Amino acid sequence: MTNTDTPQEILLESGTNEMEILEFYLGSQSFGINVQKLREILPFDELKRTGLPHSPPSLAGIFEVRGISIPLVDLNVHLQRPNDPQLSGDRRRIVLVCHFNQCTTGFLVDGVNQIHRLSWTAVNPMAHYLDQFKPRFTSSVSLDGREILIVDLEHIVAEIQPDPDQNQAPGTEPPGSAPNARGCEFAIKNRREAGIMLAEDSGIIRASIAKMLVESGYSKLTTFQDGAECYQALNRLLEECGHDESKLLENLQLIITDIEMPKMDGLTLCRRIREEMGLQRIKIIMFSSLISDEMVVKCDSVGADGCLSKPQIPQLIHLLDEMLITR
Repeated sequence: MTNTDTPQEILLESGTNEMEILEFYLGSQSFGINVQKLREILPFDELKRTGLPHSPPSLAGIFEVRGISIPLVDLNVHLQRPNDPQLSGDRRRIVLVCHFNQCTTGFLVDGVNQIHRLSWTAVNPMAHYLDQFKPRFTSSVSLDGREILIVDLEHIVAEIQPDPDQNQAPGTEPPGSAPNARGCEFAIKNRREAGIMLAEDSGIIRASIAKMLVESGYSKLTTFQDGAECYQALNRLLEECGHDESKLLENLQLIITDIEMPKMDGLTLCRRIREEMGLQRIKIIMFSSLISDEMVVKCDSVGADGCLSKPQIPQLIHLLDEMLITR
């Protein structure tokens, strides 16, 4: 891929557990991002950058893209990478224009290599003990002898500009959008009775969601770091219930899942719950930075009951109330 190439969308069938990552460079080290976040690749032009006074060091300013100004994050600075002596001072850097969490952001990098298609089973989650260091990576993958770290772009943007919705009390915000949400079918009278599973690979985001859910009253919550862990736990629970969905629903009514996760992505998790396990009444909500009109169609095709874009946790809680609590 050349520096000015625009990534061509390669359609991936929903729920096949495949992904595409763009490999890029910071210095001589390889990193990766999910291609679904990428909108275009542009050469960096200093004349299109405007600095912002009193901004965080890694916020290089705003960058003009066809008449629109977007935030520009210098990943070398944010990841506190040392200067690479092998790189010349006049190197031509690259801007990765990404869209997620309903926002567009530019990320300044040193170069790009290519797009790789692979299975999520080839992606290794970060070790649990690393969560205490607030790593800015969600996972890694080995390709042709290179260890590629998958960058947690949502985490980085949140560090630079924390979203005010994260700090507001549940219920103080208007309801969020859930284009295909289906209504309540349970006899649950309060939040404490609702059994919920949460699959989210980012330790920071997982802890943030869990904290707000528990504080809002949804305390019967079990969390998992990827879709495979969630699927295995659900399968064990279903076996304990004699594969009777009605018995299962006495203890577990809803699953919240991210879409991009190592081992098993959220679309595959949802499809396998519906098709392989045969569970049709349990609610499934896709809570992801990748939610768009196109992604809503994909989520609906695998049997999701609702979709919501991160980081709208108060809206997520409102959606849980709609799906779970009888009035």
